[in-house]
Amino acid sequence: MTDAAPALARFWDSIRAEDPSLPVDVPGAWAFGATPAHADALLSLVLAGVKTGTASSLWDYDETGDPVPHLGELSIILDGSGAPRAVIETTDLRTVPFDQVTAEHAHSEGEGDRTLAYWRESHERYWRTHSENARGFAHDMPIICERFRLIHPA
Repeated sequence: MTDAAPALARFWDSIRAEDPSLPVDVPGAWAFGATPAHADALLSLVLAGVKTGTASSLWDYDETGDPVPHLGELSIILDGSGAPRAVIETTDLRTVPFDQVTAEHAHSEGEGDRTLAYWRESHERYWRTHSENARGFAHDMPIICERFRLIHPA
């Protein structure tokens, strides 16, 4: 058991006390972004109801061996310090090449001016800097476009 596991279990138990229909098992926990400051900024967009989508590189999942998101998946979202702050549920998934991500999806991510141009520039920079695989970035790389809803705080 990691140091974070007891805090995650306590957090999940408190969420389940509000909604006992949720599963007993503690969902996976992760933070948006690659730095603590980025995690906090993106979490604030989620909590404000602005960010309802995210994108990830399928190549990064291939590299790390982490399971890819699935419909109905619950996730505990961590802040930049690693503390659990929110729970989301995946409501839609589409895997498309980077250059085919839609303006609608870019808008759902809630970042910058919410345009596709901003999304492409910022995400290309992100994957060139923080990719977890040797391929890094390509305009045709497979991107998992995920939509979610905020479960907690409701």
